[in-house]
Amino acid sequence: MKKIILILSVALAACTFQTKRRGYVFPADVDSVVEGIKNTSQLTKEIGSPQVKTMYGDEVWIYYGADENYRGPLPLEYDNKTVLLAWVDGKNVKDIKILRDSDLPHVIISEDETSIPAAIELNALQELFNNVGRFSPAGLGQ
Repeated sequence: MKKIILILSVALAACTFQTKRRGYVFPADVDSVVEGIKNTSQLTKEIGSPQVKTMYGDEVWIYYGADENYRGPLPLEYDNKTVLLAWVDGKNVKDIKILRDSDLPHVIISEDETSIPAAIELNALQELFNNVGRFSPAGLGQ
């Protein structure tokens, strides 16, 4: 009986429920917060610096936030995804659009690795011998 209780307690401990916030943590009333924003100084004061600014075409400041949900052995899930897009013209904000979970497309990320052209594939032994002589002994300052 003690073994069963021990096994069940270990199995239960492996099924932790944890949520981590990634990116921006937007206020609950983000719609009303961004409603009166007319310039970039107000935008950085209310929301903060953008994660990304576009390089080509219209200047767009992009903010992204999501919740990462860990549910034990189950696959990682994301929810409460929010993207804030602000079209900027100099120091003026022309338009702000907020996209949420239902507005965003469902993208399935492949578990495979992308092959790199002309990459050298080495096994563990080849890696070990490849590194011999590459590193200087500690304390020599080289």
